[in-house]
Amino acid sequence: MPRFSVIVPAYQVQAYLQEALDSVLTQSYPDLELIAVDDASPDACGSIIDACAARDPRVTAVHLAHNLGPGPARNAGLARAAGDYLVFLDGDDALTPGALRAVTDRLKAAGSPDVLVYDHARTFWTGGPVRARPAGRLSQEGPASFRLADRPALLGMPMVVWNKAYRREYVEREGLEFPTGFYEDTAWAYPALLAAESVAVLDRVCVHSRQRRTGSLPTTATRRHLDVLDQYDRVFGYLSGRPELERWRPAVHRRMAEHLCALYADPRRLPRASRAEFFARASALLRRHRAAGGGGALPAVSRTDRVRHVLMRLGARRAYGLLSALRRAARAAGRGGAGLGRGLDEARLRLHYRVQRLLPLRPELAVFSAYWHGGYACNPAAIEAKLRELAPRMRTAWICGPEHAAGLPRRTVALRPGSAAYWTALARATYLVTNVNFDRALVKRPGQILVQTQHGTPLKRVGLDLQDRPAATPTADFAGLLRGADQWDYLLSSNRHSTLVWERAVPSSYTTLEYGYPRNDVFHRAGRAEVLALRERLGVAPGSTAVLYAPTHRDYRRSRPDHLDFERVLRDLGPRFTLLVRTHLTYAGAGPAAAEAHPRLIDVSAHPSVEELCLASDALVTDYSSLMFDYAVLDRPIVIHAEDREAYEAARGTYFDLRSCPPGAIARTEDELVDIFATGHWQGSRSAQLRAAFRSRFCTHDDGHAAERVVRRVFLGQAEPLPALVPLQERRPAPPAPSAAPEATLAHLTAGRFPF
Repeated sequence: MPRFSVIVPAYQVQAYLQEALDSVLTQSYPDLELIAVDDASPDACGSIIDACAARDPRVTAVHLAHNLGPGPARNAGLARAAGDYLVFLDGDDALTPGALRAVTDRLKAAGSPDVLVYDHARTFWTGGPVRARPAGRLSQEGPASFRLADRPALLGMPMVVWNKAYRREYVEREGLEFPTGFYEDTAWAYPALLAAESVAVLDRVCVHSRQRRTGSLPTTATRRHLDVLDQYDRVFGYLSGRPELERWRPAVHRRMAEHLCALYADPRRLPRASRAEFFARASALLRRHRAAGGGGALPAVSRTDRVRHVLMRLGARRAYGLLSALRRAARAAGRGGAGLGRGLDEARLRLHYRVQRLLPLRPELAVFSAYWHGGYACNPAAIEAKLRELAPRMRTAWICGPEHAAGLPRRTVALRPGSAAYWTALARATYLVTNVNFDRALVKRPGQILVQTQHGTPLKRVGLDLQDRPAATPTADFAGLLRGADQWDYLLSSNRHSTLVWERAVPSSYTTLEYGYPRNDVFHRAGRAEVLALRERLGVAPGSTAVLYAPTHRDYRRSRPDHLDFERVLRDLGPRFTLLVRTHLTYAGAGPAAAEAHPRLIDVSAHPSVEELCLASDALVTDYSSLMFDYAVLDRPIVIHAEDREAYEAARGTYFDLRSCPPGAIARTEDELVDIFATGHWQGSRSAQLRAAFRSRFCTHDDGHAAERVVRRVFLGQAEPLPALVPLQERRPAPPAPSAAPEATLAHLTAGRFPF
């Protein structure tokens, strides 16, 4: 029999569940069983649980046939629990290191109490953990075990299930179980604490409770918040059946009043249409269960809070609302006048935009943009092209400067950023598609659908994960980032790694479409003739081995770094190699200095399509660029040149060590890079093995049908059937051009010569 049964319900927490499970399984006190309950979650929670169960025999995987909610999910775990003590953990929270060791030591010192209460810290999406302020309630001075009457202030602790350990025999004797509905903790935690014959405390943070920006109960506007009223009814029903516990009624009533007032005041929770009903039912509940006394077991309440409690109990909603309105007005008093005086033209356009937003949406208009209103490119371009193919009735417009208008398809209208036509389109279009963000002044209307396609698999840190990287984002506007994300309806992802990163780094209520990247569809459509035509257009000599060199930018440098001595590299590689050099778009206009002097050095920085450059090349050399994930779709050689890994990691940071899962050979210096190509290692068997493993991890959905999936789901409303995913082993990406590179000798391919 294990010491602890840790029960973890999981529903739509795939981005956090692995961390929660690992926090249990890596505890220094290993005498435990972990019961993870998949509450019919539509995301990857079930597979994450199964994978843990396959690795660790202490894990029991429970899969519910239907979504029942956290209460019944915990009950399903309770039915299988065999431990001496029960510990509950939400699927997006985590035990702190050493927590169970500290808990078991305290339980032993307290003589196995019915309930042990411990501390927690709130881990906010805006920063690190913040410990709660128990005001001495968890002091370990005095007897190690006591009755609640000796420490009544414990009722002021959060009445949640996950900040306590419960003796299983006690729970079974009392017949405790969780009800259905939200706020199920309330109907469990009060009876469990009030009926306990022995209680102990542990003054230690044992749980990090994650405060998600979206997706959790406190940030979800729903009628289900009215469930809290039923849960308190259950609590008082329990007290009515236990006369010896009636003395706690005033204290519980006081806590209920505080809780209901806090819920009503939170604008994120109750929908507007439900607020009157909530207030009326809360008023009736407070009157129905009122008892003599003022909850003297708890600290004295302020006069202001007493007024709020009385107004709610009396049902005086207008008076309550008037006080709230006065407070809001006082806070808003200093915010007026922002943005005035910026010129008559801007004022006119703002007025024009407001007027246009009053007019009906145009259901057949879709507006696209890429790379901060650059040319026709990336995922938005691939989606736009497929939309015109599958839904010819749709009208499309592309936001770009005049210099890019000539590159648009004939039927696509160009919109100059900031023009009246631009604001009209943003106000009236039903569909908005971009790979970055639209204008910050965009006010997304009901009925508009915004698709965020992104523009690469994240190796380097993104979003909120950059909050501790000032060298990478010295002026990052995280609030603006999240305001933009709040407008996304769909986020496009190319693989599971990307899905989990984006859900954590840019949390909002969007739906993730793990369909692959539409811009990579062309890699499965192009043939050898098209590849040869692209090479000729770029100026690559027939038979030459074309190497695309595409490093990313450096956050810790303002100027473009010179990573390679191009003339030396070309000299050492010989006449059969050509370098296609593409500088990052942040260094626009700063191509390689030797490009004009060397015939085999071609500056392709201004080429409008990076996908065409990939098709035209025989190999890719990059460092930390997300281009490696796209290039791997082609199943052509990739070489990593990472001479400044330590500096890059310190400044920007990455989500995994590229050395642990590289797409090919890794060169730490320019000499090693030259050797990898001179010896043939770049296209050797070891490189092919590494690339295959990389592709199986990151190229799962890039099968040539990503754009069609997006168009059918978003624009045509066809959730099913979408094009079936083509298995990786059955895909036939575009073949490279015939290469004239010399074959490597067996001696050159000796294993272990280069770091992989």
